[in-house]
Amino acid sequence: MEHVWEFLVKGGIMMIPLAMCSILGLAIVIERGLALRRKKVIIPEIVNVLDNIKGPDDVGLALSICEKHEGPFANIIKVGLESRDLPKDEIKEALNDQGRQEIYCLERGLVVIETVAAIAPLLGLLGTVIGILKVFNVIAVMGVGQATALSGGISEALITTIVGLSIGIPAVVVYNYFSNRAEGLVLEIEKYSARLLKKVASFQSNSRVMADAVQS
Repeated sequence: MEHVWEFLVKGGIMMIPLAMCSILGLAIVIERGLALRRKKVIIPEIVNVLDNIKGPDDVGLALSICEKHEGPFANIIKVGLESRDLPKDEIKEALNDQGRQEIYCLERGLVVIETVAAIAPLLGLLGTVIGILKVFNVIAVMGVGQATALSGGISEALITTIVGLSIGIPAVVVYNYFSNRAEGLVLEIEKYSARLLKKVASFQSNSRVMADAVQS
């Protein structure tokens, strides 16, 4: 542990923003890893009640189940159920509007990971430039014979590059992973939304048929 600390200290001042990037990125990764679990988003209880809706009388139970849970899936299904008496196009628009808001929630924090992936290597490169500049300053003042003085600048130049890439490369991988996971969840929510819309439309159709039968 002592050797690791000494190694990092040799990286110079640029290790501070690199450490901040690392801590921030790790915090977002943990938070998104928990938030984007499938069972956390696509709640099985809501899926079950949605599959078992047979008519308007079942909507009350479905709404109560949605109100028990928080999250994108529950919110979208709840909006669809609450809009059941509107024309089909308006229900679809309500689902789309709510969906756009919930997509933002699913993708929240990913831009931070993307930013860390982009700037960490650049910060490492900046540290490299600073380290090389120190080497040239030492050469200008003391000449090339001062190996100890030169090694400090060279170490700083190399260490910040190593650390910057060590943060940036995993951040790119994690960003792509979470982006794909969020996209998969969005597609699954859209599937259930379409299924709900189809059921609500059938309720309305059946109601019209019954009304026509009564009138005749």
